Amino acid sequence: KVKSQLEEKEGKTFDVFTAVEFRTQLVAGTNYFIKVHVGNDEFMHLRVFKSLPHENKPLSLHSYQGSKAKHDELAYF
Repeated sequence: KVKSQLEEKEGKTFDVFTAVEFRTQLVAGTNYFIKVHVGNDEFMHLRVFKSLPHENKPLSLHSYQGSKAKHDELAYF
């Protein structure tokens, strides 16, 4: 659901976009930290925010980190 948001921010499209790991953090909603394979040996770490149900807002890409490798630890950022 956030692929198009990342593509817009990066100014390119991703043929491969597969989540391989994730962590959650409860705040006033939920932060999802997701390691995504975007092709070849390239990975990106995404921070996606899901608001509380009563707010009825879509998932939003809060921030991301590029140039990651498969073995890079997925940490809160």
